[in-house]
Amino acid sequence: MKYFYYPGCSLEGTAQEYDASTRALMGALGVELLDMEDWTCCGASAGEATSYLLSMVLPARNLALAEKTGIEADMLIPCSACYLNLKKVDDHTGRDDRLLDRINRALGEEGLAYNKGIRPRHLLDILATEIGAERVAGKVERRLNGLRVAPYYGCQALRPYEEFDDPQFPTSMEPLIEALGAEVHPWGMGAKCCGAGLMTTKKPVAISRVGELLSAARGADCIVTVCPMCQMNLDSFQGKVSRSAGEDLGLSVLYLPQLMGIALGLSEQDLKLNLNFAYAKNLQQKISAIPLAPKPHTVGLKQGNSHQAPA
Repeated sequence: MKYFYYPGCSLEGTAQEYDASTRALMGALGVELLDMEDWTCCGASAGEATSYLLSMVLPARNLALAEKTGIEADMLIPCSACYLNLKKVDDHTGRDDRLLDRINRALGEEGLAYNKGIRPRHLLDILATEIGAERVAGKVERRLNGLRVAPYYGCQALRPYEEFDDPQFPTSMEPLIEALGAEVHPWGMGAKCCGAGLMTTKKPVAISRVGELLSAARGADCIVTVCPMCQMNLDSFQGKVSRSAGEDLGLSVLYLPQLMGIALGLSEQDLKLNLNFAYAKNLQQKISAIPLAPKPHTVGLKQGNSHQAPA
């Protein structure tokens, strides 16, 4: 099982822990990630405000780079905004041959062509529908019994493209969380907006949105997400949100691959948990108290003998 890997800009900047934990988790699950040389920004949210054609050419260029290798594989994209942009060019060019021609005239300047041969996939899609909870459960070394987890999907992984989950009532994280031994926190906020870029343009609005989410997550040990912007808003502004609400709304916020990596026995260094602002001591202590499952050990091995002693 292998995929082209498109990290996007956030995973090399403010979300390095998402990149590290995704790579570590995929390695533990036996998935090969194919890095692409010379990938560029997908356009983020600024591309379309500058030029519609630019907002199409930038993501198409990354897909064209993967196509140029001649390797048949889907593209795994952890960042929800990046996924949305690459999915958008895939969708728009499927309905507009003239747009595809304009994109390829631009890409032709550097000898590239976009032929729609690579399928953009969100990380959550691949974990939920292709790898699956059963395979994940078989890799668990530390069952997270007693942990209650609030799955937070955000907007861009599911909207407007209903590819692998219901955008209004998403559930794709739930089997994965339960496969780790944890309990899903019952709430109806998993698909509600965190305020996104309003945190820089209309901060009081975004602070209010984050406050609603953190308040609804009371009773959970942590929130897990699959979006760098959601994670930043929920993770980095808890002090301001708590002061605005007049109460402590602090709660651990992890990326889904970090939580899964913990259950699979990966180290905090592998998962870069030190980069999370909101990784509370009480959650760390709760996880540390859960022992790793003993691994089978071999005794008296001889050439061609693979019998194992019981654990």
